[in-house]
Amino acid sequence: MLVSMTGFGAATTRSAEYLISSEIKAVNNRYFKSSIKLPDGFASLETKIDELLRANIARGTVSVTVRIVRESSDADFEVNLPALRRYVSEAASFKKELGDELNCDLGSIVAYLRLPGVIRDKSDDGAENRAERLWSAIERNLKDALDAFQKMRDTEGAATQKYLSENILQLRESISEVARFAPTVAENYRVRLSERVSKALEGRDVAFDESAIIREVAIFADKVDISEEISRFRSHLDQFDGAMTNEKACGKKLDFLTQEMFRETNTIGSKANFPEILKLVVEMKSTIERVREMVQNVE
Repeated sequence: MLVSMTGFGAATTRSAEYLISSEIKAVNNRYFKSSIKLPDGFASLETKIDELLRANIARGTVSVTVRIVRESSDADFEVNLPALRRYVSEAASFKKELGDELNCDLGSIVAYLRLPGVIRDKSDDGAENRAERLWSAIERNLKDALDAFQKMRDTEGAATQKYLSENILQLRESISEVARFAPTVAENYRVRLSERVSKALEGRDVAFDESAIIREVAIFADKVDISEEISRFRSHLDQFDGAMTNEKACGKKLDFLTQEMFRETNTIGSKANFPEILKLVVEMKSTIERVREMVQNVE
């Protein structure tokens, strides 16, 4: 089944005191290319995330954003009593020595708590090891986002496959019409050539050489023979259907087959210069162009 290159997926999970959220989105690209945005201190995980993406996505420009927020608690903060005592002691000494001159008091406890070093934030303890400690939870979160991402791509891929199948069926019908008209090209040329020769010889004492006509028609028939092109075109259609049904990352193959179909169609049009076939060739080119545009979105 076909898989679309474009897609979006997101997930949010909790692990201990951390809230982890990630977003994955992709757009068309002939090759695989990743862009990963991580919080400060988590850059070491970029290689692991890239490997995870490559294991699930064959091609496309994939953008990943990971956000990690630590949910605060009372245990995150601690009063540094020795530092607080030093501040109070220094303030008391200052007041005793100069307080009468400046007419000031010791101030409130809130003011002391705001001083540097009095309140210690413990939430950053062990920050240097946080990336490795949280990798298992981050990986689970990314896999959840990938699941949502893949579901969207599968849905779009199924719609694309339905559209492509309809156009491939139309091409099958068109090439069958071309095959039906192909034998009449040489016969039509024989009739027109005989009429022109007969008209040119009319009133002249010259014998009509039927064998010369036959030789000329034989040479013409060889030039306009499109049986090989028709056979190859049908083979491309069969391979196209097979790839859509049985292969997953088949976008490049479908693109190649589309180019080959266009080439065969051009050759048919140039060799079989016949009004009905030329009309069919124009319609086939239009259909192939629609197929080519859709194939660009297939992984």
